[in-house]
Amino acid sequence: MSSSPRDHRASLEPAIAMRMEPLRLALQGAADRMQSAMMRAAVSSIAREGGDCAAALFLPDGRLLAQARSLPLLLGSLIPAVAGVLARFPAGTMRNGDGFLLNDPWSGGTHLPDIALVHPVFDGRELIALAATSLHHQDVGGMAAGSIPPDATEIHQEGLRLPPVRWRDAAGVLPDIDAILGANTRTPANLRGDLEAQWTALAQGARELRQIARHTGERFAAVCEALLAQSADMTRAALAAAPDGEWRWQDQLDGGDDAQAAPIVIAVRLHKQGEAITLDFEGSSPQVRAPLNASAAAMLSAALFFMRTLAPQAPNNAGCLAPLTLRLPPGSVVNPDWPAAVNARTATVKLACNAVLGAWAQATGAQGEGVAPHAGVATVLALSGSRGDGRRWMFTEIIASGAGASATAPGRAGVSTDVGNARNTPIEVIEAEAPLRLLQYAIRRGSGGAGAQAGGDGVRREYLLLDGEGWIAYRGERHRSQARGAQGGGTGASASARLLHADGRVQPLAARSRVRWQAGDRLLIETAGGGGWGAVAADAAAAGAASPSLMSPTPSPSSSFHPDPRQECP
Repeated sequence: MSSSPRDHRASLEPAIAMRMEPLRLALQGAADRMQSAMMRAAVSSIAREGGDCAAALFLPDGRLLAQARSLPLLLGSLIPAVAGVLARFPAGTMRNGDGFLLNDPWSGGTHLPDIALVHPVFDGRELIALAATSLHHQDVGGMAAGSIPPDATEIHQEGLRLPPVRWRDAAGVLPDIDAILGANTRTPANLRGDLEAQWTALAQGARELRQIARHTGERFAAVCEALLAQSADMTRAALAAAPDGEWRWQDQLDGGDDAQAAPIVIAVRLHKQGEAITLDFEGSSPQVRAPLNASAAAMLSAALFFMRTLAPQAPNNAGCLAPLTLRLPPGSVVNPDWPAAVNARTATVKLACNAVLGAWAQATGAQGEGVAPHAGVATVLALSGSRGDGRRWMFTEIIASGAGASATAPGRAGVSTDVGNARNTPIEVIEAEAPLRLLQYAIRRGSGGAGAQAGGDGVRREYLLLDGEGWIAYRGERHRSQARGAQGGGTGASASARLLHADGRVQPLAARSRVRWQAGDRLLIETAGGGGWGAVAADAAAAGAASPSLMSPTPSPSSSFHPDPRQECP
């Protein structure tokens, strides 16, 4: 970045300016190593293999200083989680060795399985920073194993709700809090093990941060402030280079199980003027009884992700939020009142992120910038049951879908997008943990939207229950809608799921379903495709009309629900 009025480094004293880049790299490295430590130590496969966890560093006043390159859905929500802890436990009352936790959506949390843990970092008697982690825990109680009941209508059905509490002090974990946690989960060993994994990461981050602060010297706080200002300046510069104006985008979530149920609207108005931008979600549906409501803390993840895309080379801190005004109407699906159910908020946040990207593509598409909407869904599957000998099992996984195309490249197939960045759970891990066999894992060819650049395809996954019986908690989306294309591109295919009973019956599943299954039954999931970019040229469209359609209908059960070794895996 050249020296200019917005380049504040030109006016900084040399001792601060020369330390900025080394400190930025050191902080980023420390956050990334926290993330790696947490995943190595995690017990549950959704965190250990899927990476459904996040780590970040904050200044003592709660401003984001650095975050791991991990899961934006959790990274963004750590900001209000830390603010929630500071509101209950001001920095001046914190002690060395403290660990605070929360999951309450009205105190900075998102949904109940995501427990945020915050640790004050002291250098001697001085509080220099806060380290924070969030991890999706296997089970925190509630009406369904896995604590993501798709049929929940209020928060009390979803599990144990924790306002900010002190979980441990210098002597260790507080026994009373530990007893409450252990009594409210179906998997106490997993819960305790994953909390310790979070603590391991926090302790490592604290050690590294003390070393970094000592190496930087007495100007540590000043250099941190300079990095925040640099991120703000670079983001403002990126906005200043974009067109001014106002753009709108609307998407929708599937309503109730009835195909005639009204969709749930996610609407955004993006207003950009000079170096400032407003994201206003007025016009989104009122909060619903289904668990699709997203807390304000969860919605910040979508906003943070978008703001980080404007100046990706800027320091990875809260400075990027400086030009942003975020408006979330109270009592709506994007800012619900207590006691709304929220466990399926991922779909809402992802479609909100899609809406912002869609609006921004209108603003910048003529310049060949932006991206078509992604599929906008991360399917979350919680499977549990009992084997024939009575042994119980449970696991949760996240299934990817298709990315939207851009002016310069097609969308990627079978990938977590926007606020999602979860990893595929390996088939070997699933089959080792549960009496399941994965019969099929393949790219769902032709499910991406057509266009000059095609949208990314979704995936197809088929599970066979080998032994006993159990429950399926399926949390999908896009069964009755599609990811829209951009700049004339086509829409992606909808998602679908069905249970194929051993006796030949086919049971279609709604976007949010909880059903029983028996040994011999098969579960088939097909995720949605991303939107295409740009209209297909006339000659290409004519050629396509004379050949089999890329958007072929879902095959019939008799021809498609069997493993095919020729299927290409993502």
